[in-house]
Amino acid sequence: MPLFILTETSAGYGLFKATDKKLLDADNIQERLSTVDKIVKEVKFKEFAKFDSAQTALEEISGLIEGKVTPKLASLLDEFKDEKKVTLAVAENKLGSSIGKLPNLNIKPISDSSTNDLFRALRQHLTELIPGMLPENFQEMSLGLSHSLSRHRLKFSPDKVDTMIVHAVSLLDELDKDLNTFAMRVKEWYGWHFPELAKILPDNLSYARVIVTLGMRSNATTADLSEILPHEIETAVKAAADISMGTEINEEDLNNIKLLAEQVIGYSEYRKELSEYLENRMKAISPNMTELLGALVGARMIAHTGSLMNMAKNAGSTIQIIGAEKALFRALKTKHATPKYGLIYHASLVGQASGNNKGKMARQLASKVALGVRTDALAEFDDDATDETRAALGIKARARLENNLRQMEGKPLLAKGSNPNEIAVSAPKWDVKEARKYNADADGVVGTEPAKKPLIEVVDEEMKDAEDESEDEAAKKAKKKAKKEGKEKKSKKEKTTKTVDHEALAAELGISLSKFTKKLEKGQIKISEDGTVEVLSKKDGKATEETETPSKPKSSKRKHDEEQETPKTEEKHKKKKKKHGKDSE
Repeated sequence: MPLFILTETSAGYGLFKATDKKLLDADNIQERLSTVDKIVKEVKFKEFAKFDSAQTALEEISGLIEGKVTPKLASLLDEFKDEKKVTLAVAENKLGSSIGKLPNLNIKPISDSSTNDLFRALRQHLTELIPGMLPENFQEMSLGLSHSLSRHRLKFSPDKVDTMIVHAVSLLDELDKDLNTFAMRVKEWYGWHFPELAKILPDNLSYARVIVTLGMRSNATTADLSEILPHEIETAVKAAADISMGTEINEEDLNNIKLLAEQVIGYSEYRKELSEYLENRMKAISPNMTELLGALVGARMIAHTGSLMNMAKNAGSTIQIIGAEKALFRALKTKHATPKYGLIYHASLVGQASGNNKGKMARQLASKVALGVRTDALAEFDDDATDETRAALGIKARARLENNLRQMEGKPLLAKGSNPNEIAVSAPKWDVKEARKYNADADGVVGTEPAKKPLIEVVDEEMKDAEDESEDEAAKKAKKKAKKEGKEKKSKKEKTTKTVDHEALAAELGISLSKFTKKLEKGQIKISEDGTVEVLSKKDGKATEETETPSKPKSSKRKHDEEQETPKTEEKHKKKKKKHGKDSE
């Protein structure tokens, strides 16, 4: 079975034939193909199919990258029809598998590690092996083909739309931050001149437009604000401008404030356009996920994962906690409960659920989003397919999730075929609250003041009796306290007199007070009623102690009751008697 070698170049396809059929099985293939002379001996040039133009070269190489057999390559391989069995060495695995499936051709493709050394040697000396090919021309053709191929892949790459969404979402978040800071600065700056306007107009855009059109608050009577504000708000602004408590500013300050207000207006208008662009992009690239999560939440998830294909590779449990990676790893380290949701928390379906049902809703929604993202990334639709057919899976899944949520919350279910997105959204109303007026009724008027208390008051007899009773109780309590204090003083005096007597007696005997008290406790010293002291010996003291403390009676031994004789005890006694009789004999 002959061995052929197919090489792809920027100029065309080259076909070579090996002289040795078992060239790939040899162990010393690198030595056999080390120089040009050795390669010429082992491999012979057979045919070269040249590309007609740079466009055809681009189409052929892009087809080979995808593993397709192009018409140019198929016409080259038709020469093997006459051969019964042919082995063909190919560099790409995908291309080899597609060549092996060609009908009416008995080709056995080989594309494994054994062909690497062979193709390395051929590409190194390709200009010398193919006749009529100059090295300079070959380098120019390969450089031009690489540029056109990279441009083609960038133009038709599906990831290109993902990058647009990622940049749009990040820019939208930055615009929100800048708008908030600029609007706060405008309100603080213009608030020195017209502080009442911030309470009447909470909207940042309308506030900035009023500043640009109104200017100084003194122009409120002549300024026309009907295009910006409704009639009720306009009258409230003009009324507040007449009685404003703000300070005066000059024209230079007002010009700088107007410039900042114009920046706020421009940023807010651009943000509106950017959000519309993002919504259209999301509906085009991922209609099912947009139907389930919304354009903004879906775009943030794509930006977090990197691309739509990366998100499609994730499971539903991973999609549920996208954006909460720090909390997840912290919970795993500390062995606490893992988070229930990440960026999916901002979806409308999760927001509609109550506190206990948010985790359940997030889990169900994440599983449906995983299916929707895979259909968006991998499913192929016709060019004539409408948006409803592309987003059919998302619409059905959202209706089912709406019914599940209503069932969990105890609400009535939606009818079949009803779209949960078709909700009547009323236009925002301008609520003008009346300012708190001055309460004149709270003022004190002359003649309506409460009468002052007289200096001498008349006291009733009942009140006098109650006061007398309270005085008697207080006197009784005072007497009881005095008695207690007298008793305590007496006891203290007795203690002090005793200590004084003991000290005097100890001084007479020439003993310290501590020794005197110890001997008195042991009974070695006795004090008579006259106050005289008798000193006893140790034996006398012990005798007195024994007389005072009688000895404990010895406990008699317990007498056991005689056991009543039972038949078992009688047998035991008989056995003992027999033993004693034998011993005596």
